[in-house]
Amino acid sequence: MQWLEITINTKSERLDALCGHLEMLGITGLVIEDENEYRTFLEQNRQYWDYIDEELERSIAGVCRVRFYLADSGDGRAALTRLAAALPEETLHVRTVRDEDWENNWKQYYRPIFVGNRLLIVPQWEEAPETGGRCVLRLDPGLIFGTGTHATTQMCLCALENSVRGGEHVLDLGCGSGILGIAALLFGAADCVGCDIDPKAPKVVLENAALNGIGTDRMTVYAGDVLSDNALSEKLTVRKYDVVLANIVADVIIGLAPGVRELLADGGDFLCSGIIDGRQEEVKSALRASGFRIADEYHQDGWYAYRCQPQKTV
Repeated sequence: MQWLEITINTKSERLDALCGHLEMLGITGLVIEDENEYRTFLEQNRQYWDYIDEELERSIAGVCRVRFYLADSGDGRAALTRLAAALPEETLHVRTVRDEDWENNWKQYYRPIFVGNRLLIVPQWEEAPETGGRCVLRLDPGLIFGTGTHATTQMCLCALENSVRGGEHVLDLGCGSGILGIAALLFGAADCVGCDIDPKAPKVVLENAALNGIGTDRMTVYAGDVLSDNALSEKLTVRKYDVVLANIVADVIIGLAPGVRELLADGGDFLCSGIIDGRQEEVKSALRASGFRIADEYHQDGWYAYRCQPQKTV
């Protein structure tokens, strides 16, 4: 189906009035891009971000606009004409798009990926190349983080090769698309519990697990913030885990470390990644203060990851 994409450029101080006017005219599903709201969001969620892409920063600089869509039909074009008449002071920028323009175009950039010595990640819609005996992980990440292309995820996957030998209980904190937990299960782990602050995560993770023949008997997923949700924390503490994964950011890893130490079985591994260059020593210090030793260190493309183990007490 084809759509008319209409964009109206405005200013932050006029944004609320414009949106209210559009809604009075029957226009819903507004997409708002405003640099001021973007900056406020980043400031209010500072604990979740260590790095903001420079290209994204440039793309939002000075931007304040409203975007919405009408069906590219007689009724849609008639509605556009009425809107133009009702908003004579605004310039409506119009272009035609198809459903697949925003639903599927990103897929052309996502191809099978060989990671480490044991894993081949294959998008759901792609044919698998020669595997060379590797485990094949089928994935459709949708809009959730975790395709296997980012350095932080790849380092975690490489660390998993050394941590999973068979039969382990795994906990994935910040599971995203489920890629790490699914890889652990394909490597031979007995089961995996995942959690993520994104409410879409449980559905996406279980769908990706099903693509790989993994059911809810081996994969459990919760939505919530383990740092602030006591009920969720209680669900996670019903057992000790042989492997705990946290591919997040430095501040969250620092906050998680003391609790992870209590969740980890004797001799277990805590694999943490998402630590940007410049924060590595701070994270190391926090891990050691929480009772861990750094068993392995990984560095790729300006990011760090660690395989940690509980320090033995005398």
